[in-house]
Amino acid sequence: MKFQKLLVFSFTLFLLSCLSLYSQKVYSCEYKSDAHVKVYVSDYKSDADLVVYKCSYKSDAYGNSGLWYFCEYKSDADKKIYFTDYKSDADLIIYFSDYKSDVGWRNKSKMHLMY
Repeated sequence: MKFQKLLVFSFTLFLLSCLSLYSQKVYSCEYKSDAHVKVYVSDYKSDADLVVYKCSYKSDAYGNSGLWYFCEYKSDADKKIYFTDYKSDADLIIYFSDYKSDVGWRNKSKMHLMY
């Protein structure tokens, strides 16, 4: 009986930790050296690796799909990003959409950057 409770508890803990790995709470760093990912914002959706929608609430930013919530504090973020002025300096090229339905990866080979 104790073993079953331990197993259920362990499995639940594992699932919760997996969900937090895929959340998209980001913090915009002032310095390139502080960031996990260097990001360039494109003017054109067709140039982007990822189409991003800025969420108003932390709870709306889930999955690795492009729903981003910008945190006020670095410690609250899952990923720290640095916005670069040049496309050639970027690890990831994004396009900010006004519509939540537009979000998604256009270049799936770069998905690992936001895990």
